[in-house]
Amino acid sequence: MTELIGWFSAIVLAATISRQVYTQWKTKSTAGVSRWLFIGQLTASAGFVVYSFLVDNWVFVCANFYILLTAVAGQYIYLRNKKLDADEAGSS
Repeated sequence: MTELIGWFSAIVLAATISRQVYTQWKTKSTAGVSRWLFIGQLTASAGFVVYSFLVDNWVFVCANFYILLTAVAGQYIYLRNKKLDADEAGSS
C-alpha cells in the first residue's frame, strides 16, 4: 500500500507538470513563467534522481527522472517562446 501511495502521488505530480509544459508549448506564451522555474526544477530533479537512487527508492527515481525530462522540455519551450516573442516584436 505504501508503494501504491508513492506511485499515485508521483503520477499526479508528473501529470500536473506535464500539463503546464504542454500548455506553454501549445499557447507559445511565456506569460507568468520564469526561466528560473525550469532551471531550479532541473537542478532539484537531478539531485533528487541521484538521492533517490542512492537510497534505493525506485518510485522517486522514476518520478524525479520524468520530472527532470519535463524540466528539459519546459526550458526548451520557454526559450523557443521567448525567441518567438522577440521575432514578433522585431517584425512589428
